[in-house]
Amino acid sequence: MPKKILIIDGHPNKASLCHALAEAYQKGASETGAEVQTFRIADLNFNPNLEAGYQKIQTHEPDLLLALEKIRWAEHLVWVHPVWWGGFPAIMKGFIDRLFVPTVAFKYRPNSVWWDKLFAGRSARIITTLDQPSWYYWLFYGRPSVNQLKNSILKFCGISPVRVSYVGIVRNSTETQRQRWIQKIYQLGKNQG
Repeated sequence: MPKKILIIDGHPNKASLCHALAEAYQKGASETGAEVQTFRIADLNFNPNLEAGYQKIQTHEPDLLLALEKIRWAEHLVWVHPVWWGGFPAIMKGFIDRLFVPTVAFKYRPNSVWWDKLFAGRSARIITTLDQPSWYYWLFYGRPSVNQLKNSILKFCGISPVRVSYVGIVRNSTETQRQRWIQKIYQLGKNQG
């Protein structure tokens, strides 16, 4: 059954492989009849700093409100981003800091250690590019970007299951390799996974 899919491009450079992967996923999913929306975080106009932490509500800019509306609309979120210094780009972290806040993405229960997961009922796919083999990223570094996005953010807010696709080694890759990766993500989109 076709899904409502939202693709979130976390790479700040539109000429990146990540952008091509996001387009490939969109093309594949659209060909199955899925409703697909997409946005690039770098195109949004917002302050990425959570200036007062959680002590004060920071008003969401119009672009963040539109992004939130799309997240609430979606049944499946596809996050596409590179791994830089073990994590994701600063603009993506700022987007998450600003939007995935209490009462929007989760809600603490009074006098309890538990919380309500306000984005429950959605699944996700993380597509991340690497400049090292995925097994090396996992074995030697513990895949910090994936752990943070998958477990500390998405699952914390109720998004599950969350699956991961690694693309790389990007550094020194050939055009043939890149086209093969783009085709792989296109097929992933066709499977709506």
